[in-house]
Amino acid sequence: MKKECYSNRELSWLKFNERVLEEAADVTVPLCERLTFASIFQSNLDEFFMVRVGSLHDQTLFSPNLRENKTQMTAKEQIEAILKESRELCAKKDVIYAQLMDEIQAQGVELINFAKLSEEDAVYLEEYFNTEIRPLISPQVVGKRQPFPFLKNKEIYAIVELESKNSSKIGVIPCNNGLFNRLIQLKTEPNRFMLVEELILHFVPQVFDHYKIRSKSLLRLVRNADLEAEEESVFDEISREDEGDYREAMAELIKRRKKLCAIRAELSRTLSAEIIEKLCEHLDLPEEQFFYSEAPLDLSFVFQLQDYLKTKPELFYEKRVPQKSPLIKDDVSMIEQIVKKDILLSYPYESIQPFLRLLNEAGEDPEVVSIKMTLYRVAKYSKVIDALIKAAENGKEVVVLVELRARFDEENNIEWSRRLEEAGCRIIYGLDGLKVHSKLCLITRKTKKKIQYITQIGTGNYNEKTSLLYTDYSLMTASTDIGLEALMVFNALSLGQICELTEYLMVAPNGLQQGVIRMIDEEIKLAKKGEKAYVGVKLNSLTDKKIIEKLIEASQAGVKIEMVIRGICCLNPGIKGYTDNITVLSIVGRFLEHARIYIFGAGKRQKLYISSADFMTRNTTRRIEVAVPILSEPLKRKISQMFKDMLSDNVKGRLMKSDGTYVRRQIRKKKMNAQEYFYEQAYAAAKPPEKKSAGKQTAKKAVKPKTEKGKGEKPTK
Repeated sequence: MKKECYSNRELSWLKFNERVLEEAADVTVPLCERLTFASIFQSNLDEFFMVRVGSLHDQTLFSPNLRENKTQMTAKEQIEAILKESRELCAKKDVIYAQLMDEIQAQGVELINFAKLSEEDAVYLEEYFNTEIRPLISPQVVGKRQPFPFLKNKEIYAIVELESKNSSKIGVIPCNNGLFNRLIQLKTEPNRFMLVEELILHFVPQVFDHYKIRSKSLLRLVRNADLEAEEESVFDEISREDEGDYREAMAELIKRRKKLCAIRAELSRTLSAEIIEKLCEHLDLPEEQFFYSEAPLDLSFVFQLQDYLKTKPELFYEKRVPQKSPLIKDDVSMIEQIVKKDILLSYPYESIQPFLRLLNEAGEDPEVVSIKMTLYRVAKYSKVIDALIKAAENGKEVVVLVELRARFDEENNIEWSRRLEEAGCRIIYGLDGLKVHSKLCLITRKTKKKIQYITQIGTGNYNEKTSLLYTDYSLMTASTDIGLEALMVFNALSLGQICELTEYLMVAPNGLQQGVIRMIDEEIKLAKKGEKAYVGVKLNSLTDKKIIEKLIEASQAGVKIEMVIRGICCLNPGIKGYTDNITVLSIVGRFLEHARIYIFGAGKRQKLYISSADFMTRNTTRRIEVAVPILSEPLKRKISQMFKDMLSDNVKGRLMKSDGTYVRRQIRKKKMNAQEYFYEQAYAAAKPPEKKSAGKQTAKKAVKPKTEKGKGEKPTK
């Protein structure tokens, strides 16, 4: 295939994060929400360096000549390109942050430095430092008897260059110890603040009073969080034959992650070349991986600033609350309703409560014999877990597959697995080398007549918190065919096996990639016959080269391909002779686009699936994922229409160009913000019908009374 058809995965992700940053600069977005986007940009970039750049770093050590399969870049070449792009993005972030803080100041809230202080506030802050901060900090001068300290991931330190006889020394003060507030309120003006790390840095001459200060800066490290290289050694040390041992192995991995190598360093000020050289040596980090930031090194404090502006609703998004689905009846049990027809919930527009109702009903229903469920990421205070515990305590068989390897949620999952086990649930942990990422719940009932299955399959996690923030679908069905195949998946997982042949569900790693390619092939055959052929997908990311190659082949055959891809897209549309028939749209807005939709064909022969899986090699070949067909025609029409509406988004939708860049659409007729439109629809659908007043007719239906001849206006009987 032509090289121009492909984008590098990592550089494509950086373009996604640039789109996030653009939301921080978009003046049509409320001011406080723009601050949120700036913070999200930073936290996204942190995780990207921890995971993706960390993985590339490991590759430079163990497989330096290995090239990625699309743009043929080595790990070293990718890191060099990432660093260049990241510097440009961070410079852009600094400019946007400064603009945002100017606007915040105009609203009466200000983050200040010592140059702006009145004499009274300066005296107050010095006293505050001496009484509240200095007794709690732990300064250190690096020397022969005091080795360079371990700097924790994403924490801020004051780094001081101290004048010494022979050469400069390094002074270090941790600025995040959890004992003092990040924002310090001024005495004279309660809406003016200083960051605690800036206060500490200002008073370092008092701390290192036996030295002359040459230079000083704040420093923040991001450490490698890629654990793949560590997993094998840990599991060699701790046997995985016993479930408890596996949980302990994961706990050990989390400890090791905290000590992995530095991958990126940020400084708030310039330090001398001598000190930078020493920092590079101590941190084992090349100088090119040091960044300078004019904005604060950690933007999470913006959420505290927002609290002081809550009285100004115009600075925030209009409040939106998930609505009751019109498919749900309050006075009828969820099981009874699902037996009659398939039910689809669309988050965050519709509430997750009907699914929670289903779980709680199942735990109380005397005919329910078992509940089986996969858990990947759950809320900290999870109502889903509570329902499963109650079901187990009521004597139901509850089997829960807890994926402990959900990155950065491992500790939460370990704790929940313990609680579930203590309540009498049977816990399993999946397969060696394969994460279980599917969102699958199977309720089995034994009635007088038959065995009955209620199956829920979704695109997002069983997490009440993210159901308010992420766009996802949740299908609940009583289809026996789907229920039996869901049972096959759970049985295979319980036996440590991979689910093989299925007719309805597409199950990775053996059936999803192959199923998708097979259905694209069907569209290619029709296109070659001159018939209408179509493929539509909504994903978070597209990186699977086999599927990409098949999409290029389909485009060349004349298949119309429309894709809504929020993040990474390694396929460039619009390349003449290759991807002419492909369009790619990215929606980055108020809610995180998370639902996955696969559409093959149009009209009566359309096949439509929802799934937990992106078209990424890790999802299609290295995870347990499930895609479920939407068999209900009304639900199929609903999802199809939502997909069309997303393709029409000209407010938050950005079109991908053939060079891999993204552009906003021109608004020619009227604005279409798909996320806001879906919420408007949800509110309208949930609104109770207006009741007619007794004895009155509406103006629309009013009829002039008939009269008898000669009797004036007297109405007839």
